[in-house]
Amino acid sequence: MSAPDSQLALAAQAPPRRSPWLWVPSGYLTMGLVFVTLNSVAAVMFKNLGMDNGKAAEYASLLILAYTIKPLFSPIVEMYRTKRFFVLCAQGAIGACFGALALLLSGPVNIGAMLALMFLISLLGSIQDIATDGVFVTELRPDQQSFFTGIMSLSWNLGPIIATGGLVYLSGYLHKNLFGHPDNAPGAVWASSWQVVFVLLALLCLLMPLWHARQMPPGAPASHPPASLRHAFAIMADAFMTFFHKPGIWRMIAFALLYLTSVGLIDKVGAFFMVDPRARGGLGLSNEMLGLIYGTCGIASTLSGSLLGGIYLSRVGLPRALMKLCIAVNIPNLSFVLLGVFQPDNLVLVAAGVMVEKFFYGFGVVGLMVYMMQQMAPGPYVTAHYAFATAFKGLGFMLTGLVSGHLQQALGYQGFFILVMLATLPSFAVCWLAPLDPRDGGHGTAPPGPAAALAGQSEP
Repeated sequence: MSAPDSQLALAAQAPPRRSPWLWVPSGYLTMGLVFVTLNSVAAVMFKNLGMDNGKAAEYASLLILAYTIKPLFSPIVEMYRTKRFFVLCAQGAIGACFGALALLLSGPVNIGAMLALMFLISLLGSIQDIATDGVFVTELRPDQQSFFTGIMSLSWNLGPIIATGGLVYLSGYLHKNLFGHPDNAPGAVWASSWQVVFVLLALLCLLMPLWHARQMPPGAPASHPPASLRHAFAIMADAFMTFFHKPGIWRMIAFALLYLTSVGLIDKVGAFFMVDPRARGGLGLSNEMLGLIYGTCGIASTLSGSLLGGIYLSRVGLPRALMKLCIAVNIPNLSFVLLGVFQPDNLVLVAAGVMVEKFFYGFGVVGLMVYMMQQMAPGPYVTAHYAFATAFKGLGFMLTGLVSGHLQQALGYQGFFILVMLATLPSFAVCWLAPLDPRDGGHGTAPPGPAAALAGQSEP
């Protein structure tokens, strides 16, 4: 057989290349849906079931711990089987866990067992993220990555719209119209509504591995995979040490930790404020209205702000834009101060206040994401260093979420929202002190692959 004939035979035997359209949108939609269910939807569910604001925000914040430390899991994904194998296993197990949560809600509410299952979902979700990102980076050509980065970001952000918009709305609709309970009566009467929500989540997550088993490529193996777990963690230790030897690294870490301090405080308490009775300082909205205003309209505003923030930053550069973006993140929190003081019953005013805060959050958070890409990631381990930077960002968001509900209970909503404005001061301080590499004028190159899209995502 001649050489051309041999090449044709090999090409005929090769499996057909899957179109990214068949797995990128569905893969990243699942990632966003699982993360936001744990981080935001769970807080609303805990409050519906009768948990006070302090515990509801604390427990929901702890659920993202595995996402904060997910770089530690990456060596396992690189060493064993294929990346698709880990995606399929994680998604199937996540679906089973959501189904188990639905079963738990059919009896007396057991918060401890629910939290254990949700922590397991968090761990599985972080593995799903690592493996899906790995397939994206290794299977798509550079030109495809550039195009599908936008599709990936859009797909991820459909998850929050479905979760905080659709699922929260559905819980309220079922609670009132199917099960016949009053809107704002917390307690075990909410269990049936949330049981239906978790059944739907379980079915969706169980369908995903069936789809991805056929449509997702396996993901190319690492070019130089570690020979053992010991070798893998030795490489990670070296990446860790080189990260901390960067000039100005402690000021960079402070920036990543504190840039979103005010946002982390208001993230979950803002939703509690919407549904708490007016007599307790809230706005007395139903879950349905919370889903429409805080979920759908709020997330759409965040996406719009992220898009415009990215355009603005690309035109003026990071050094000139950074403080302005910090102002955009922090000052619009005044809208919650005004909502807390006046407690309007006009839904248009409420929606406008939420949309203003969310739009400017989306506009300003771009500064943090690009700073981590351009200033904290460069070095011998670009991907690992970017992951470390996002871990510090997530840690700051988690820590503020842990205390946010307790602070609100101690201060009331008006006092808490004033505290949120005072919490903007550390953000301005670290922004002023953040080191910027003068060699690229703030127009550095972002790391390849999914990192470039994260500025448009709602993940903290």
